[in-house]
Amino acid sequence: MNCLQNLSRSFSTIPLQPNLKSNHGRKLLLSFNINLPDVKRIVNYTNLQQNMDIKTFSSPTSSAEMSDSEVEEEKSEVYSTNMTQAMGAALTYRHELGMNYNFILPDLIVGSCLQIPEDVDKLRSIGVKTIFCLQQNSDLEYFGVDIIGIQEYAKKYDDIHHIRAEIRDFDAFDLRLRLPAVLSTLFKAINRNGGVTYIHCTAGLGRAPAVALTYMYWVQGYKLNEANSLLQSKRSCFPKLDAIKSATADILTGLSRTPVTLRWEGSNCSSVEISGLDIGWGQRVPLNFDKDKGLWTLQRELPEGQYEYKYIVDGEWINNKNEPVTKANKDGHINNYVQVFSKEHGSYSQELRERLARDGDLTNEERFKIRQFLEAYSDKE
Repeated sequence: MNCLQNLSRSFSTIPLQPNLKSNHGRKLLLSFNINLPDVKRIVNYTNLQQNMDIKTFSSPTSSAEMSDSEVEEEKSEVYSTNMTQAMGAALTYRHELGMNYNFILPDLIVGSCLQIPEDVDKLRSIGVKTIFCLQQNSDLEYFGVDIIGIQEYAKKYDDIHHIRAEIRDFDAFDLRLRLPAVLSTLFKAINRNGGVTYIHCTAGLGRAPAVALTYMYWVQGYKLNEANSLLQSKRSCFPKLDAIKSATADILTGLSRTPVTLRWEGSNCSSVEISGLDIGWGQRVPLNFDKDKGLWTLQRELPEGQYEYKYIVDGEWINNKNEPVTKANKDGHINNYVQVFSKEHGSYSQELRERLARDGDLTNEERFKIRQFLEAYSDKE
């Protein structure tokens, strides 16, 4: 299985019972389709299964209650709160103030999302040739961004190109999995289009700076820490460095995966699911039941690393006593975990990951191998 492909996921949504109030003292009404995986919501992935303090926003039922500007402000406030909690850093995004960005290099910009088709003209005026969008449809829907309108507007011009390469918001593991494919797409686009490249996610504070930083690291020859220092001097942001280091090692060890099987014994329950693992705390994946063995199982192919997870048995979050558990974290929560090692690359993989964890430096041979990968990787996932 190509590890860059999205794993098959049959997710159920988590029951939500938030009690949010605006600065104006009005409770925000909730509205979302529980049958869809891409619910219109912003999720706090940190200890989600125990805390369950998901912040969700939907428009008021009456336009007279709140003006459009108040609605936008409220959405920004909810998004910023969740971003801060999920990313582990104090981050603020004000969508109502329009697109914002910073030149990191003369030909590389990191910024927030385009909001209207005419934003394309603003980028053309500063020499942008490639608009590189990392948002998922759910991100766009949350703030009501008309991505089709923006793409069609960009197509009117021959000197600018709009490209999408989606990464899930607030999810370091999805960032790790997607970086090789996303950087290959970006690398080829920049070589093809030249000029200035505009990389954006929603706020331009997590995914976009991580992708820009990885490009500087893998393609332009920067040391990771030096590239990050330069990035931070231009734009205050919070790229997930550990995800970048892991993705780097993944490429250099051939994107290998190891089969893992999780088991829950018992036939006296009607459903068993897993959250965490490689799908994030905001999603669930069901286990398959073998009636003859009275056993629920889940098979995954995972890249090297340690993965925490929790079972949900008939709706109850619980650890499996037959599988390893973590020590209590700072919030007192304990999860199951599985440690995955690369059997194929053995000590080299371990040494490589330990070295990258320390300083992130690459040898010339390693940089060459990564560049070869980016050039050869198929755009068809």
